[in-house]
Order: sequence, then structure tokens, then C-alpha cells
Amino acid sequence: MMGPQVVSSPFLKPFFLKTPLSVSSPLRQRRHTLPASEFRNLTPQDAISVFEIEREAFISVSGECPLTLDEVLNFLGQCPELSMGWFEEGQLVAFIIGSGWDKEKLEQEAMTTHVPDSPAVHIHVLSVHRQCRQQGKGSILLWRYLQYLRCLAGLRRALLVCEEFLVPFYQKAGFKEKGPSAITVGSLAFTEMEYQLGGLAYARRNSGC
Repeated sequence: MMGPQVVSSPFLKPFFLKTPLSVSSPLRQRRHTLPASEFRNLTPQDAISVFEIEREAFISVSGECPLTLDEVLNFLGQCPELSMGWFEEGQLVAFIIGSGWDKEKLEQEAMTTHVPDSPAVHIHVLSVHRQCRQQGKGSILLWRYLQYLRCLAGLRRALLVCEEFLVPFYQKAGFKEKGPSAITVGSLAFTEMEYQLGGLAYARRNSGC
């Protein structure tokens, strides 16, 4: 059995935060380089942190978590290469979990299924830690994730469902509406969104993939 896919991508490399230029004292100068802010694929060992952030974010809003803890563990075990976490000082602050899907539109089955070697990624959840919201982290993580997906062979589309109030957020990131979704969670209805992962050769040539 093949192991998880290992991908070399500039969108998974750490970077260092910069401090203001007005650093004066020797003590502060010794601290001018802060710990790396890292983007990487998630592993099953991250599942508890993922679920805690997800539960806090969604239970208070809709009463429903997109993924149960068992489903988080399942997807991070089957397709970790379709996830991305943002870590600051070693702590998870935001994440995305996806899985493979092989049909034109998402169906209820897609909520709990990973289809290997598929041309589409179903983005199940994007969530940001409560102390890091309203800082643009969701938009930054989504952009990095979409650029990262361009480095994965065979992928052509990213799909997701969201509530109506989130449609403008995903449209700003380049997603297009596909209409009402067949997926429901409890009493919630969703809009299906699609992002075309076009220009693969260009993306690889210009990003170091």
C-alpha cells in the first residue's frame, strides 16, 4: 500500500514574521526574529487541535460541526496531502481539510467520503482560531491552499458548499456559484461553489513546484 503523498511546494515552506524597524534596546534586538509561521499538511496527531477550533467556531453559530472528530481523523489518515494548517509558534491557528471527489457536483456522500486519484477536491472546512479572527488569516490560508493544490498532479477543480452569507467571501477568492447544493446538514441549506485550478504548467513554472 502506498504511503501518503509527499509534495514539495513553496506554499508549504515556513516564513518569518518581521518586527517594526524601530528596535532599539539590546534585549529587543536579540528578539528581532520571531518563531517561524509555518504552513504544512496536517496529520492525525493534529486532529484534537483541529476539532477544538472547529467546534468552537461552528457550534456557537450553527449548532453543527462540518466534521466530527472521527471524520477529521479519517480524512487526515486517508488524504493528509489535501489538508493545510497554519501554525504560529507551534500552535495551530487556522486550517483547511479537503478530500477527493470524482463527480461533477457534490452529493451527500461527499461529506464523509474520500475518492483517491480524483480530479476534484472537496473542501470540507476552513476554520480560524477565535483569537486570530478578523485578521485576514482565512483569506491568506485559502489563497495559499489553492496555489498549493495547483502543484498536485491531476487536480482540476476545488469544490465546497457554504451558507449564503459566506458566498461573497469565496467569490472574492475566485470561486464561482454553481447553484443550490444537494447537501444538507440538519436544517441548513447550502450554495455550491467551484474554483478552477487552471494554468497548472504556468503555476509550476513560476512557483517552484
